[in-house]
Amino acid sequence: MKQPAEPRSVLETRLTHETHRRASALLAEAASSPSADPEALTHLRDFLVATLHHHHESEDHILWPLIEATAPGSSAPLVALGEEHGELERKLRVLAEAPVPAAEPRDALAEAARDVRDLVHRHLEHEEPVLFPALREHLTAEQWDEFSLQVVTTTPPVGALLMIGFVNEFATQQELDAMMSGLPATVLEMAPAMAAEAAKVLAAVRG
Repeated sequence: MKQPAEPRSVLETRLTHETHRRASALLAEAASSPSADPEALTHLRDFLVATLHHHHESEDHILWPLIEATAPGSSAPLVALGEEHGELERKLRVLAEAPVPAAEPRDALAEAARDVRDLVHRHLEHEEPVLFPALREHLTAEQWDEFSLQVVTTTPPVGALLMIGFVNEFATQQELDAMMSGLPATVLEMAPAMAAEAAKVLAAVRG
């Protein structure tokens, strides 16, 4: 029997979370690699800090209240994860301040990146089993579209390029088509060029 189509709310969140996993893992690995280009490494670090901060701010201040307004009491398990968001913000500040020297050692950067990676992976293991059902059960497609557009239009400039780059690496064409269908026309026009530039940055990070 054919499985029902995944709502775009779950699809976009799943792809975003997978990007956070991959970006944090890559930074932790590349920070200890002598072949990682320092400029590209800085770009990846700045992307991770900006996109995680923006993502959790959007959840805490927009998405959780939206879910709560639709189904009172349903957001309590998500709000309870706010302590992890706070811990992550503290670790992101340390990561943002870590120097990215042109050559090894990059010990401070590597340690801060590992701390962020470990917390991101652990936090998503806690959040997804609660969040995905809430998205399926309590948000309409129209509510998600409005929220998603607000997130896209307020994403920091440093966040857009590598988000497209990472998603292009692991998403299926069907997933990409579904995700792109919700983007503004101006973003869609720039997406191919952004994907090409992101591929160069990620290649330089990987050495």
